[in-house]
Amino acid sequence: MIEKQKLKPISGFPEWTPEIRMVEQAWIDRIRAIFESYGFAPIETRSVEPVEVLLKQGDTDKEIYALRRLLEEEGAGGEPDYALHYDLTVPMARYVAANLNDLTFPFKRYQIQRAWRGERPQEGRFREFTQCDIDVVDQRDIPLHFDAEMPAIVYEVMQALEVGPTVTRINNRKVLEGFYRGLGVDAAHEVIRIVDKQDKIGSAGVAKMLTDDLALDDATIAKVLELAAIRGAKADEVVGGVRALGVSGELLEQGLDELHFVMRELEAYPEGAFLADLSVARGLAYYTGTVYEVKFADEPDFPTICGGGRYENLVGSLLNKHLPGIGISIGLTRIFSKLVKDGKIAPTRKTPTEVLVCWPPGGTYEEIKAAAVALRRRGIKTEQFHEPRKMKQQMAYASNKGVPHVWFPAVGADGAHEVKNLTTGEQQAADPSVWTPD
Repeated sequence: MIEKQKLKPISGFPEWTPEIRMVEQAWIDRIRAIFESYGFAPIETRSVEPVEVLLKQGDTDKEIYALRRLLEEEGAGGEPDYALHYDLTVPMARYVAANLNDLTFPFKRYQIQRAWRGERPQEGRFREFTQCDIDVVDQRDIPLHFDAEMPAIVYEVMQALEVGPTVTRINNRKVLEGFYRGLGVDAAHEVIRIVDKQDKIGSAGVAKMLTDDLALDDATIAKVLELAAIRGAKADEVVGGVRALGVSGELLEQGLDELHFVMRELEAYPEGAFLADLSVARGLAYYTGTVYEVKFADEPDFPTICGGGRYENLVGSLLNKHLPGIGISIGLTRIFSKLVKDGKIAPTRKTPTEVLVCWPPGGTYEEIKAAAVALRRRGIKTEQFHEPRKMKQQMAYASNKGVPHVWFPAVGADGAHEVKNLTTGEQQAADPSVWTPD
Protein backbone atom coordinates (compact mmCIF):
# COMPACT_ATOMS: atom_id res chain seq x y z
CA MET A 1 0.00 0.00 0.00
CA ILE A 2 1.36 3.45 -0.93
CA GLU A 3 1.96 5.79 1.99
CA LYS A 4 -0.56 8.61 2.20
CA GLN A 5 2.16 11.29 1.96
CA LYS A 6 3.18 9.87 -1.42
CA LEU A 7 -0.28 10.79 -2.76
CA LYS A 8 0.10 14.49 -2.00
CA PRO A 9 0.50 16.98 -4.87
CA ILE A 10 4.01 17.51 -6.23
CA SER A 11 4.98 21.16 -6.33
CA GLY A 12 5.15 22.54 -9.84
CA PHE A 13 3.02 19.80 -11.42
CA PRO A 14 -0.58 21.07 -11.48
CA GLU A 15 -3.60 18.78 -11.71
CA TRP A 16 -7.21 19.89 -12.09
CA THR A 17 -10.53 18.38 -11.10
CA PRO A 18 -12.83 17.54 -14.04
CA GLU A 19 -14.95 20.69 -13.71
CA ILE A 20 -11.79 22.85 -13.98
CA ARG A 21 -10.14 20.70 -16.64
CA MET A 22 -13.22 21.06 -18.84
CA VAL A 23 -12.79 24.85 -18.74
CA GLU A 24 -9.12 24.46 -19.67
CA GLN A 25 -10.08 22.26 -22.61
CA ALA A 26 -12.60 24.88 -23.74
CA TRP A 27 -9.78 27.43 -23.63
CA ILE A 28 -7.63 25.19 -25.79
CA ASP A 29 -10.48 24.82 -28.28
CA ARG A 30 -10.81 28.62 -28.54
CA ILE A 31 -7.07 29.07 -28.97
CA ARG A 32 -6.94 26.36 -31.63
CA ALA A 33 -9.83 27.95 -33.52
CA ILE A 34 -8.12 31.35 -33.61
CA PHE A 35 -4.79 29.86 -34.69
CA GLU A 36 -6.49 27.94 -37.49
CA SER A 37 -8.41 31.05 -38.58
CA TYR A 38 -5.02 32.56 -39.48
CA GLY A 39 -3.94 29.49 -41.44
CA PHE A 40 -1.74 27.73 -38.89
CA ALA A 41 -1.67 23.92 -39.08
CA PRO A 42 -1.20 21.59 -36.09
CA ILE A 43 1.83 19.47 -35.33
CA GLU A 44 2.90 17.49 -32.27
CA THR A 45 6.55 16.74 -31.63
CA ARG A 46 8.20 14.20 -29.37
CA SER A 47 8.77 15.20 -25.76
CA VAL A 48 12.48 14.33 -25.83
CA GLU A 49 15.35 16.09 -27.60
CA PRO A 50 19.14 15.60 -27.59
CA VAL A 51 20.72 17.44 -24.65
CA GLU A 52 23.29 18.99 -26.96
CA VAL A 53 20.56 20.67 -29.02
CA LEU A 54 18.77 22.05 -25.95
CA LEU A 55 21.92 23.42 -24.33
CA LYS A 56 22.83 25.47 -27.38
CA GLN A 57 19.82 27.75 -27.07
CA GLY A 58 20.57 29.91 -24.06
CA ASP A 59 20.76 30.04 -20.28
CA THR A 60 18.93 26.74 -19.76
CA ASP A 61 21.43 24.20 -18.43
CA LYS A 62 20.03 24.27 -14.89
CA GLU A 63 16.42 24.00 -16.06
CA ILE A 64 16.59 20.86 -18.20
CA TYR A 65 15.21 17.54 -16.97
CA ALA A 66 17.65 14.90 -18.19
CA LEU A 67 16.29 11.50 -19.18
CA ARG A 68 17.69 8.28 -17.72
CA ARG A 69 16.39 4.77 -17.17
CA LEU A 70 15.29 4.27 -13.58
CA LEU A 71 17.27 1.03 -13.35
CA GLU A 72 20.35 1.44 -15.48
CA GLU A 73 22.86 -1.32 -15.99
CA GLU A 74 25.64 -1.48 -13.42
CA GLY A 75 28.57 0.66 -14.45
CA ALA A 76 26.55 2.91 -16.71
CA GLY A 77 27.74 6.49 -16.41
CA GLY A 78 28.51 9.62 -18.32
CA GLU A 79 26.27 12.50 -19.20
CA PRO A 80 22.68 11.82 -20.39
CA ASP A 81 22.08 12.02 -24.13
CA TYR A 82 18.43 13.13 -24.00
CA ALA A 83 16.20 15.47 -22.00
CA LEU A 84 12.59 16.66 -21.88
CA HIS A 85 12.06 19.78 -23.97
CA TYR A 86 11.76 23.02 -22.00
CA ASP A 87 9.85 24.86 -24.75
CA LEU A 88 8.24 24.07 -28.12
CA THR A 89 10.36 26.25 -30.38
CA VAL A 90 13.50 24.12 -30.38
CA PRO A 91 11.52 20.91 -31.09
CA MET A 92 9.70 22.73 -33.89
CA ALA A 93 13.03 23.74 -35.43
CA ARG A 94 14.26 20.17 -35.37
CA TYR A 95 10.92 18.97 -36.80
CA VAL A 96 11.12 21.40 -39.72
CA ALA A 97 14.71 20.41 -40.46
CA ALA A 98 13.80 16.71 -40.38
CA ASN A 99 10.73 17.12 -42.62
CA LEU A 100 11.99 19.86 -44.92
CA ASN A 101 11.08 18.13 -48.18
CA ASP A 102 7.53 17.34 -47.04
CA LEU A 103 6.52 20.82 -45.88
CA THR A 104 5.04 23.75 -47.81
CA PHE A 105 6.73 27.09 -47.17
CA PRO A 106 6.12 29.44 -45.58
CA PHE A 107 5.41 26.76 -43.01
CA LYS A 108 2.84 27.97 -40.48
CA ARG A 109 2.40 25.67 -37.54
CA TYR A 110 0.69 25.72 -34.17
CA GLN A 111 1.53 23.40 -31.32
CA ILE A 112 -0.28 22.88 -28.02
CA GLN A 113 1.79 20.60 -25.78
CA ARG A 114 3.39 20.07 -22.41
CA ALA A 115 6.92 21.25 -21.63
CA TRP A 116 9.16 20.77 -18.59
CA ARG A 117 11.58 23.05 -16.74
CA GLY A 118 13.46 22.19 -13.58
CA GLU A 119 13.10 25.59 -11.95
CA ARG A 120 11.97 26.38 -8.42
CA PRO A 121 8.15 26.37 -8.36
CA GLN A 122 6.54 29.65 -7.31
CA GLU A 123 3.58 31.74 -8.38
CA GLY A 124 3.23 31.46 -12.13
CA ARG A 125 6.21 29.10 -12.49
CA PHE A 126 5.77 25.38 -12.96
CA ARG A 127 7.90 22.36 -13.66
CA GLU A 128 5.31 20.89 -16.02
CA PHE A 129 3.10 23.18 -18.08
CA THR A 130 1.19 23.58 -21.33
CA GLN A 131 2.25 26.06 -24.01
CA CYS A 132 0.38 27.15 -27.12
CA ASP A 133 2.77 28.21 -29.88
CA ILE A 134 2.52 29.58 -33.40
CA ASP A 135 5.50 29.95 -35.73
CA VAL A 136 6.20 30.83 -39.34
CA VAL A 137 9.33 29.40 -40.98
CA ASP A 138 10.38 30.07 -44.55
CA GLN A 139 13.23 29.37 -46.96
CA ARG A 140 13.50 33.07 -47.75
CA ASP A 141 13.21 36.28 -45.76
CA ILE A 142 9.96 36.58 -43.81
CA PRO A 143 8.03 39.85 -44.34
CA LEU A 144 7.92 42.21 -41.35
CA HIS A 145 4.13 42.09 -41.48
CA PHE A 146 4.38 38.77 -39.61
CA ASP A 147 6.19 40.60 -36.78
CA ALA A 148 3.06 42.70 -36.28
CA GLU A 149 0.60 39.87 -36.86
CA MET A 150 2.00 37.63 -34.11
CA PRO A 151 1.17 39.94 -31.18
CA ALA A 152 -2.15 40.82 -32.83
CA ILE A 153 -3.12 37.13 -32.84
CA VAL A 154 -2.21 36.79 -29.17
CA TYR A 155 -4.23 39.92 -28.38
CA GLU A 156 -7.23 38.29 -30.07
CA VAL A 157 -6.72 35.14 -28.01
CA MET A 158 -6.53 37.08 -24.74
CA GLN A 159 -9.74 38.91 -25.65
CA ALA A 160 -11.50 35.65 -26.49
CA LEU A 161 -10.44 34.06 -23.19
CA GLU A 162 -11.46 37.16 -21.22
CA VAL A 163 -8.35 37.04 -19.04
CA GLY A 164 -8.44 40.78 -18.32
CA PRO A 165 -6.34 43.61 -19.75
CA THR A 166 -2.88 42.69 -21.02
CA VAL A 167 0.01 44.69 -22.38
CA THR A 168 2.36 43.38 -25.06
CA ARG A 169 5.85 44.81 -24.63
CA ILE A 170 7.85 44.87 -27.88
CA ASN A 171 11.53 45.39 -28.64
CA ASN A 172 14.06 44.40 -31.28
CA ARG A 173 17.28 42.52 -30.51
CA LYS A 174 19.04 44.40 -33.32
CA VAL A 175 18.42 47.63 -31.41
CA LEU A 176 20.03 46.16 -28.30
CA GLU A 177 22.97 44.53 -30.02
CA GLY A 178 23.56 47.53 -32.30
CA PHE A 179 23.40 49.94 -29.36
CA TYR A 180 25.83 47.90 -27.25
CA ARG A 181 28.22 47.59 -30.16
CA GLY A 182 27.98 51.33 -30.64
CA LEU A 183 29.14 51.69 -27.04
CA GLY A 184 32.16 49.54 -27.84
CA VAL A 185 30.92 46.47 -25.96
CA ASP A 186 32.12 43.24 -27.56
CA ALA A 187 30.06 40.89 -25.40
CA ALA A 188 26.71 42.24 -26.64
CA HIS A 189 24.92 38.90 -26.22
CA GLU A 190 26.09 38.66 -22.61
CA VAL A 191 24.73 42.14 -21.94
CA ILE A 192 21.40 41.08 -23.46
CA ARG A 193 21.32 38.02 -21.20
CA ILE A 194 21.87 40.20 -18.13
CA VAL A 195 19.41 42.94 -19.16
CA ASP A 196 16.77 40.23 -19.62
CA LYS A 197 16.91 39.71 -15.84
CA GLN A 198 15.83 43.28 -15.06
CA ASP A 199 12.27 42.29 -14.19
CA LYS A 200 13.65 39.92 -11.54
CA ILE A 201 16.65 41.82 -10.13
CA GLY A 202 15.92 45.45 -11.00
CA SER A 203 18.21 48.08 -12.49
CA ALA A 204 20.61 47.96 -9.55
CA GLY A 205 20.98 44.21 -9.93
CA VAL A 206 21.61 44.57 -13.67
CA ALA A 207 24.26 47.23 -13.02
CA LYS A 208 26.00 45.00 -10.48
CA MET A 209 26.06 42.03 -12.87
CA LEU A 210 27.39 44.19 -15.71
CA THR A 211 30.18 45.30 -13.38
CA ASP A 212 30.96 41.94 -11.80
CA ASP A 213 30.51 39.68 -14.84
CA LEU A 214 31.63 41.91 -17.72
CA ALA A 215 33.71 44.61 -16.02
CA LEU A 216 31.87 47.40 -17.86
CA ASP A 217 32.64 50.95 -16.77
CA ASP A 218 30.10 53.21 -15.08
CA ALA A 219 29.50 55.39 -18.15
CA THR A 220 28.70 52.38 -20.35
CA ILE A 221 26.42 50.87 -17.71
CA ALA A 222 24.57 54.17 -17.42
CA LYS A 223 23.90 54.16 -21.18
CA VAL A 224 22.70 50.55 -21.06
CA LEU A 225 20.24 51.45 -18.30
CA GLU A 226 19.10 54.61 -20.12
CA LEU A 227 18.22 52.54 -23.16
CA ALA A 228 16.35 50.00 -21.03
CA ALA A 229 14.28 52.80 -19.49
CA ILE A 230 12.80 53.92 -22.83
CA ARG A 231 9.23 52.85 -23.48
CA GLY A 232 6.15 54.19 -25.18
CA ALA A 233 3.21 53.44 -27.45
CA LYS A 234 4.11 55.89 -30.22
CA ALA A 235 6.69 54.63 -32.69
CA ASP A 236 8.15 58.04 -33.51
CA GLU A 237 8.64 58.98 -29.86
CA VAL A 238 10.38 55.73 -28.97
CA VAL A 239 12.75 55.78 -31.94
CA GLY A 240 13.49 59.43 -31.27
CA GLY A 241 14.27 58.66 -27.64
CA VAL A 242 16.82 56.02 -28.64
CA ARG A 243 18.53 58.29 -31.16
CA ALA A 244 18.71 61.04 -28.53
CA LEU A 245 21.13 58.87 -26.55
CA GLY A 246 23.78 59.66 -29.16
CA VAL A 247 24.74 56.11 -30.16
CA SER A 248 24.78 55.13 -33.83
CA GLY A 249 25.45 52.14 -36.03
CA GLU A 250 24.06 50.28 -39.03
CA LEU A 251 22.59 47.38 -37.01
CA LEU A 252 21.01 49.80 -34.54
CA GLU A 253 19.34 51.76 -37.34
CA GLN A 254 18.04 48.56 -38.94
CA GLY A 255 16.53 47.50 -35.63
CA LEU A 256 14.94 50.90 -35.08
CA ASP A 257 13.38 50.82 -38.54
CA GLU A 258 11.90 47.37 -37.85
CA LEU A 259 10.62 48.37 -34.41
CA HIS A 260 9.07 51.52 -35.89
CA PHE A 261 7.28 49.46 -38.58
CA VAL A 262 5.82 46.99 -36.08
CA MET A 263 4.61 49.66 -33.67
CA ARG A 264 3.01 51.65 -36.48
CA GLU A 265 1.12 48.54 -37.62
CA LEU A 266 -0.29 48.11 -34.10
CA GLU A 267 -1.30 51.71 -33.41
CA ALA A 268 -4.92 51.05 -34.43
CA TYR A 269 -5.46 48.76 -31.41
CA PRO A 270 -6.80 50.07 -28.08
CA GLU A 271 -4.46 52.35 -26.18
CA GLY A 272 -2.18 50.45 -23.82
CA ALA A 273 -2.47 47.10 -25.58
CA PHE A 274 0.98 47.37 -27.20
CA LEU A 275 4.04 49.13 -25.83
CA ALA A 276 7.58 49.47 -27.15
CA ASP A 277 9.82 48.62 -24.20
CA LEU A 278 13.59 48.72 -24.66
CA SER A 279 14.16 46.63 -21.51
CA VAL A 280 12.66 43.53 -23.17
CA ALA A 281 15.53 41.28 -24.24
CA ARG A 282 14.43 37.61 -24.17
CA GLY A 283 17.33 35.61 -22.79
CA LEU A 284 17.27 32.69 -25.23
CA ALA A 285 20.17 32.97 -27.65
CA TYR A 286 18.24 32.21 -30.83
CA TYR A 287 16.29 35.50 -31.03
CA THR A 288 17.70 37.96 -33.56
CA GLY A 289 15.04 40.60 -34.30
CA THR A 290 11.61 41.55 -32.96
CA VAL A 291 10.90 40.17 -29.47
CA TYR A 292 7.70 40.17 -27.41
CA GLU A 293 6.62 39.75 -23.82
CA VAL A 294 2.99 39.89 -22.71
CA LYS A 295 1.97 40.67 -19.14
CA PHE A 296 -1.20 41.29 -17.17
CA ALA A 297 -1.63 45.06 -17.38
CA ASP A 298 -2.89 45.34 -13.78
CA GLU A 299 -0.20 43.07 -12.29
CA PRO A 300 3.17 43.99 -13.77
CA ASP A 301 5.08 41.98 -11.17
CA PHE A 302 3.48 38.72 -12.28
CA PRO A 303 5.72 36.74 -14.67
CA THR A 304 5.43 37.08 -18.44
CA ILE A 305 2.40 35.17 -19.76
CA CYS A 306 3.36 35.11 -23.48
CA GLY A 307 6.64 35.61 -25.27
CA GLY A 308 8.49 35.09 -28.52
CA GLY A 309 10.19 36.77 -31.41
CA ARG A 310 12.12 36.46 -34.65
CA TYR A 311 15.03 34.09 -35.18
CA GLU A 312 17.24 33.84 -38.26
CA ASN A 313 19.40 30.79 -37.59
CA LEU A 314 17.58 28.45 -35.22
CA VAL A 315 16.21 26.16 -37.94
CA GLY A 316 18.81 26.80 -40.61
CA SER A 317 21.72 25.97 -38.31
CA LEU A 318 20.53 22.36 -38.21
CA LEU A 319 20.88 22.08 -42.01
CA ASN A 320 23.30 24.84 -42.92
CA LYS A 321 20.44 26.53 -44.82
CA HIS A 322 18.73 29.92 -44.65
CA LEU A 323 15.49 29.16 -42.79
CA PRO A 324 14.40 32.20 -40.77
CA GLY A 325 11.39 32.09 -38.50
CA ILE A 326 9.20 34.06 -36.13
CA GLY A 327 6.86 32.84 -33.42
CA ILE A 328 5.13 33.52 -30.14
CA SER A 329 4.12 31.28 -27.24
CA ILE A 330 1.16 31.52 -24.87
CA GLY A 331 1.83 30.22 -21.36
CA LEU A 332 -1.52 28.51 -20.94
CA THR A 333 -0.83 26.93 -17.54
CA ARG A 334 0.60 30.16 -16.13
CA ILE A 335 -2.46 32.19 -17.18
CA PHE A 336 -5.05 29.57 -16.35
CA SER A 337 -3.66 28.71 -12.91
CA LYS A 338 -3.65 32.35 -11.88
CA LEU A 339 -7.27 32.84 -12.85
CA VAL A 340 -8.20 29.66 -10.99
CA LYS A 341 -6.36 30.91 -7.90
CA ASP A 342 -8.05 34.31 -8.17
CA GLY A 343 -11.49 32.70 -8.38
CA LYS A 344 -12.05 34.01 -11.91
CA ILE A 345 -12.57 30.56 -13.46
CA ALA A 346 -16.16 29.41 -13.02
CA PRO A 347 -16.20 25.60 -12.75
CA THR A 348 -18.45 23.78 -15.18
CA ARG A 349 -20.25 20.51 -14.69
CA LYS A 350 -18.14 17.53 -13.60
CA THR A 351 -18.81 15.70 -16.84
CA PRO A 352 -19.46 16.49 -20.51
CA THR A 353 -22.49 14.17 -20.35
CA GLU A 354 -25.66 15.81 -21.67
CA VAL A 355 -28.08 13.05 -20.73
CA LEU A 356 -28.03 10.07 -18.36
CA VAL A 357 -30.12 7.06 -19.37
CA CYS A 358 -31.49 5.60 -16.14
CA TRP A 359 -32.24 1.97 -15.34
CA PRO A 360 -35.96 2.15 -14.38
CA PRO A 361 -37.74 -0.52 -12.35
CA GLY A 362 -38.58 -3.48 -14.53
CA GLY A 363 -36.29 -2.32 -17.32
CA THR A 364 -33.68 -4.47 -19.01
CA TYR A 365 -30.08 -3.69 -19.84
CA GLU A 366 -30.88 -4.07 -23.55
CA GLU A 367 -33.63 -1.43 -23.36
CA ILE A 368 -31.32 1.02 -21.58
CA LYS A 369 -28.47 0.39 -23.97
CA ALA A 370 -30.71 0.78 -27.04
CA ALA A 371 -31.84 4.24 -25.87
CA ALA A 372 -28.25 5.31 -25.11
CA VAL A 373 -27.00 4.08 -28.48
CA ALA A 374 -29.79 5.91 -30.34
CA LEU A 375 -28.91 9.18 -28.60
CA ARG A 376 -25.15 8.73 -28.94
CA ARG A 377 -25.41 8.04 -32.68
CA ARG A 378 -26.94 11.46 -33.09
CA GLY A 379 -23.94 13.11 -31.44
CA ILE A 380 -25.51 13.59 -28.02
CA LYS A 381 -23.08 12.93 -25.16
CA THR A 382 -24.84 10.11 -23.40
CA GLU A 383 -24.06 8.07 -20.29
CA GLN A 384 -26.04 5.04 -19.21
CA PHE A 385 -26.53 3.64 -15.74
CA HIS A 386 -25.20 0.11 -15.55
CA GLU A 387 -27.04 -1.34 -12.57
CA PRO A 388 -30.67 -1.34 -11.37
CA ARG A 389 -30.18 0.80 -8.28
CA LYS A 390 -32.89 2.88 -6.62
CA MET A 391 -34.12 5.76 -8.78
CA LYS A 392 -33.31 8.19 -5.98
CA GLN A 393 -29.66 7.12 -6.12
CA GLN A 394 -29.54 7.38 -9.90
CA MET A 395 -31.04 10.87 -9.83
CA ALA A 396 -28.58 11.94 -7.12
CA TYR A 397 -25.71 10.67 -9.27
CA ALA A 398 -26.90 12.78 -12.22
CA SER A 399 -27.44 15.83 -10.02
CA ASN A 400 -24.04 15.59 -8.30
CA LYS A 401 -22.24 15.44 -11.66
CA GLY A 402 -24.27 18.26 -13.13
CA VAL A 403 -25.87 16.16 -15.88
CA PRO A 404 -28.66 18.38 -17.23
CA HIS A 405 -31.07 15.67 -18.48
CA VAL A 406 -32.17 12.25 -17.30
CA TRP A 407 -33.67 9.79 -19.78
CA PHE A 408 -36.27 7.20 -18.80
CA PRO A 409 -36.21 4.52 -21.50
CA ALA A 410 -39.31 2.70 -22.71
CA VAL A 411 -39.95 -0.46 -20.69
CA GLY A 412 -41.81 -3.29 -22.36
CA ALA A 413 -43.74 -3.30 -25.62
CA ASP A 414 -46.16 -0.56 -24.54
CA GLY A 415 -43.64 1.65 -22.75
CA ALA A 416 -42.78 5.22 -23.77
CA HIS A 417 -39.57 7.21 -23.53
CA GLU A 418 -39.49 10.27 -21.29
CA VAL A 419 -36.81 12.85 -20.49
CA LYS A 420 -36.50 15.12 -17.45
CA ASN A 421 -34.75 18.48 -17.38
CA LEU A 422 -33.05 18.58 -13.96
CA THR A 423 -32.73 22.36 -14.06
CA THR A 424 -36.42 23.13 -14.64
CA GLY A 425 -37.88 19.89 -13.31
CA GLU A 426 -39.97 19.52 -16.47
CA GLN A 427 -40.55 15.94 -17.66
CA GLN A 428 -42.06 15.03 -21.02
CA ALA A 429 -42.38 12.29 -23.61
CA ALA A 430 -39.47 12.13 -26.07
CA ASP A 431 -38.25 10.13 -29.04
CA PRO A 432 -34.50 9.24 -28.95
CA SER A 433 -34.36 9.46 -32.75
CA VAL A 434 -35.35 13.17 -32.83
CA TRP A 435 -34.91 14.65 -29.33
CA THR A 436 -32.26 17.36 -28.92
CA PRO A 437 -30.92 18.77 -25.61
CA ASP A 438 -32.07 22.26 -24.62
